[in-house]
Amino acid sequence: MTIDPAEIEFGLDTFGDIPEGSDGTPLSYGDAIRQGVAEAVLADQVGVDVIALGEHHRSDYAISSPETVLAGIATQTERIKLASGVTVLSSDDPVRVFQRFSTLDALSNGRAQVILGRGSFTESFPLFGYDLADYDVLFEEKIELFAELLKQQPVTWEGTTRAALAAADVFPKTDSGTLETWVGVGGSPQSVVRTAHYGFPLMLAIIGGPAARFAPYTELYRRATEQFGTTAHPIGMHSPGFVADTDEAAAEIVWPHYKVNRDRIGAERGWAPVTRESFDHEIAEGSLYLGSPDTVATRIADAITTLNVGRFDMIYTSGAVPAADRLRAVELYGTAVIPRVREILSQRRAAVEVGA
Repeated sequence: MTIDPAEIEFGLDTFGDIPEGSDGTPLSYGDAIRQGVAEAVLADQVGVDVIALGEHHRSDYAISSPETVLAGIATQTERIKLASGVTVLSSDDPVRVFQRFSTLDALSNGRAQVILGRGSFTESFPLFGYDLADYDVLFEEKIELFAELLKQQPVTWEGTTRAALAAADVFPKTDSGTLETWVGVGGSPQSVVRTAHYGFPLMLAIIGGPAARFAPYTELYRRATEQFGTTAHPIGMHSPGFVADTDEAAAEIVWPHYKVNRDRIGAERGWAPVTRESFDHEIAEGSLYLGSPDTVATRIADAITTLNVGRFDMIYTSGAVPAADRLRAVELYGTAVIPRVREILSQRRAAVEVGA
């Protein structure tokens, strides 16, 4: 069933990349965090539905505690949902994660949202004393415990990765009795099935190649929820992108910083250096939603139509893109891209109905 365009949510995601200031030098960690808060406040003002902050423990990202920054954002915003993107549950404690996000939920009057995941980097494992050899069992056990904690009733649980709980009651509880929880998945069928098993909404991390290649995962999620008897929530996707006044301006702003960021990570993972040709190809054919508002809106609408998702999040930061350009991108995303996507999708829906 096609989702009503009016009900689709649009978010912005950042990993806390450290931008350049007006003098061309990188901001301090403190200024980078405050810049992220300012961008979230602007996103709230221009109609963006969700702001999601990633958790990283690396020198090139400023945010290691998303919920702390989100709590600061909560006090300066009114309507925007406040999400992690993602919380690395494998190297955290599910009880403490629940407590931190239920506290955020209270501060924000019910706007907290946790997106659980394994994370795209592994620095948190040795940092917090976890063995990467336990990568799979850590997530399996901790998501099981978190699912129990979400019931907000005394929990009895036993596993191998933390101390057992016997009728443990965890506080604070949320006013609504719920805490919106998603699972971020990078493309593993097993992860999709696990998400369906627990009845969590699925967030697909599509960071390269055509969005259409993830269609089997959306179908798998819907079939798995039917088999498990759980709820098939609207699916979300998040992908990198950037908005500027023109296609040319967007590419020239992002490209040099994208290359530095991508090559730094690539050197760690054995990837070849990224070329301008591959960058341009990813914009034209892949999952880099970059350009003018109309260009970006059209490509987002295409992706939403292809995968029939109910939420699209743009990762709008990529390396040291200047702070002023980031603010402009947030403004354009809220004021121009989101309304245009809704318009395109409504026109397409009307055309289908007329044809039927």
